[in-house]
Amino acid sequence: MIAEPWEKILPLNFRMNAATLATMYSKEHLPELGEFLKECRAQLSPRTVGLPETGSSRRLPGLRREEVARLLGISTHAYARLEQGRAPVPRSVLAALVRVLHLDDDQREHLLGLAASGGYEPRRRPVQKVHPQLRRVLDELTTTPALVLGRQLDILAWNPLAAALLTDFALVPEKKRNYARLLFTDPAYRDLYLDWRTNARICVAHLRMEAARRPGDPGLTALVGELSVADAEFRQWWAGRPMTGLRMGTKRLRHPLVGDLTLDWDSLTCTADPEQKLVISTADPGSPSHDGLLFLASWNAAPHTPARDAAA
Repeated sequence: MIAEPWEKILPLNFRMNAATLATMYSKEHLPELGEFLKECRAQLSPRTVGLPETGSSRRLPGLRREEVARLLGISTHAYARLEQGRAPVPRSVLAALVRVLHLDDDQREHLLGLAASGGYEPRRRPVQKVHPQLRRVLDELTTTPALVLGRQLDILAWNPLAAALLTDFALVPEKKRNYARLLFTDPAYRDLYLDWRTNARICVAHLRMEAARRPGDPGLTALVGELSVADAEFRQWWAGRPMTGLRMGTKRLRHPLVGDLTLDWDSLTCTADPEQKLVISTADPGSPSHDGLLFLASWNAAPHTPARDAAA
């Protein structure tokens, strides 16, 4: 059987037969899906999508609904219903939306998650354990802070330098060992991160993307409820317009031992278990931040300090 165009763009965890997908739309996610489409439309211009400039001023930034509808090959009324949260996205339109709205990988994943929501039966998933290969990688990274994050940003494992840089994760109860929880509930993290709000909003974006992929997940629902009660900014950002997550970026820290650090972070997905990500932080060789990491690594060095994980 030849795959339809929309099937080719779906990541592996969303591929399913047409009959199954057709039943997996959730009315609860339709308003959020509509808001997401409006936000993406507002970020485009006629020139971006190859439409001629009319010369007339636009009351609002971005493309008009009728322009997006024309590019999709559907009626303006049909597209308006999508943005108003009154109708699910037809599977025949999904691929066209990704193309017309110029969605990046994170935006595409978020769209597909919202479109495929509903009909999901929450079930208890096995407790995650760090993949053995990632454990070996952590053991080899002696001058690079590294974490392994699992579902909903649970901290599955870390190397000694990550503990020296951020916190001694071994002292955090295993059930509370979650990066988003620490960022929003531990006052020390607000002092540590000079750009705390940027990092906190990225965490919210990642959690929202996972909520779209697995609506009704009991663990994620409990985490979101806890953080909503604990922090007003989390409530505001969770209820606000969705922003896409990031797989790499820069963070600035003020460490009590080595001072200010500017580190580039990257998130690498485990091939054997895509729900696990290795997050590393690096600095330009020869920079003050790189020297700070080296000093912290030497100060923290022991004859043999292996990477730690939740099982330890």
